[in-house]
Amino acid sequence: MSIVNLKLLKEEAIQLLIKIINTPSVSKQEQEVSFLIEDYMSKYGFHINRKFNNIWTENNNYIKNKNTPTILLNSHHDTVHPGTNWYTDPYTAIIKNNKLIGLGSNDAGASVVALISAFIYLSSLSILLPYKLILAITAEEEIAGNEGVKSILSELGKIDVGIIGEPTNMQVAIAEKGLIVLDCLAIGKSAHSALSPNSGINAIYIATKDIEYLKTIRFTRESKLLGRTTLTVTQIKGGIQHNMIPDSCSFVLDIRTNELYDQEELIFFIKKNLSSTIKIRSSMYNFSFIDPTHPIVLKSKKLNLKIYGSPTLSDQSHMSFATIKIGVGDSVRSHTPNEYIYISEILNGIDIYIRLLKDFQF
Repeated sequence: MSIVNLKLLKEEAIQLLIKIINTPSVSKQEQEVSFLIEDYMSKYGFHINRKFNNIWTENNNYIKNKNTPTILLNSHHDTVHPGTNWYTDPYTAIIKNNKLIGLGSNDAGASVVALISAFIYLSSLSILLPYKLILAITAEEEIAGNEGVKSILSELGKIDVGIIGEPTNMQVAIAEKGLIVLDCLAIGKSAHSALSPNSGINAIYIATKDIEYLKTIRFTRESKLLGRTTLTVTQIKGGIQHNMIPDSCSFVLDIRTNELYDQEELIFFIKKNLSSTIKIRSSMYNFSFIDPTHPIVLKSKKLNLKIYGSPTLSDQSHMSFATIKIGVGDSVRSHTPNEYIYISEILNGIDIYIRLLKDFQF
């Protein structure tokens, strides 16, 4: 492959993103968009591997020996379902001046096309890179599905560092909070609501007492990068009709953890202090953290990229190797009506990915 014209790559990146937006790819329905991306990569001569709706490929211009490290470039092509209040068709890309509007434009289509462009450019260089690159565009990130990136990690071989494309304004997240989801159930005793209050036990009152207690909890161990562990009640359901004292009331806890708390410790503490019964829905998503002295972090600092800790979860949580999260766009726009990305952000993102990797040394 001869060196690819970077200006042309950038033009193609915008057109590719338009096609991605115009191809509905809600989680578990990404097959069509995965073939769209595969066709584009095949045009440059790359052999594409596939499992479910995940696709990946690797460069060939690297020093081939057993000690050559591997860098994973990863982002996701699935989206959430479009919400209400869109004033345009979420599946029809619209360009207004510098703004590209459409579902998945910001999360994470812009990072997908920027990583693809950087990968193609680096793979076309005549020099042998001191590392192997694997580009993986994967599925089911939005639902943390079993047929997403975690289904292919064992097939990629040893990865030395991962670069995860999520909207971070091209700032570098070197830590990411973990997640615990708990299903809580308050049990009461049903009775007719017109009878004496003592004839039944109102499960809603039990649940609200627990929730009031949860509001008072302050986790004091504060991380320099990730801040404090947080706890939020995000759902509640109780009662089946107006004239019956409810005998059950369920609610859901969303807990975002820093590196200073063990997940089992937090779950034990909550179980101990609530009247409601607790069932663990999910506790598999541990915090992510990379050594601030890692070469990829030092290179980021050399490029004057901001280093921070991220409160949001990504596919990093499935990866046991060192990772950073850096991508095009702003997470505030994710999952919102009329989601958009600035074209200038995509072009800048491609440049930053290339500068981060072109002269990188472990």
